[in-house]
Amino acid sequence: MNIPNILTTLRIVLIPIIVVIYYVPMPWSYHVSAIIFAVAAITDWFDGYLARKLNQTTPFGAFLDPVADKLMVAVALVLLVEEHANFWLTLPALIIIGREIVISALREWMAELGKRTSVAVSFIGKLKTTAQMVAIFVLLTAPVGIETTGYFIGFGLLYVAAILTLWSMVVYLKAAWPDLDPFKNTHEVTKSNEE
Repeated sequence: MNIPNILTTLRIVLIPIIVVIYYVPMPWSYHVSAIIFAVAAITDWFDGYLARKLNQTTPFGAFLDPVADKLMVAVALVLLVEEHANFWLTLPALIIIGREIVISALREWMAELGKRTSVAVSFIGKLKTTAQMVAIFVLLTAPVGIETTGYFIGFGLLYVAAILTLWSMVVYLKAAWPDLDPFKNTHEVTKSNEE
């Protein structure tokens, strides 16, 4: 275990703590859970930076880091959807979680083909991650029924994240399409039969 892997593991450990504190019936619970989420989000950037800087990238870290990120985002979005019970919050949450499932499956498939690098993280993906982390942080601080300026900023950022999510998914699918083309094998079989 090195420092980047410890930070990634810490991010996973913090997930149930965020959930428990969010549901504590105290006026400070929303803000404290949001702060813990922010600390976890910062470790996401920090562990990647340290792994590269200290040359401590490991297969374990490469596997666990995206898992920790997706778990953290999915759990936080489910918390917000359940608490606010609002269609307009549920919609971007569904898009974001659905996209994560699609891209995880795509990366696994491309890894089997030995072409994982063709669906590596893009700049749009990084923008999406930043937007959704800030949006979730802001929305976690917003008590139900109190629509502050921060709430609307978080709401808007969540939609920005959802749009970037769809955009980055299209970029990834486009990069992988030559290997996913459902007619590719049919064309090849037809061509070989003609020869």
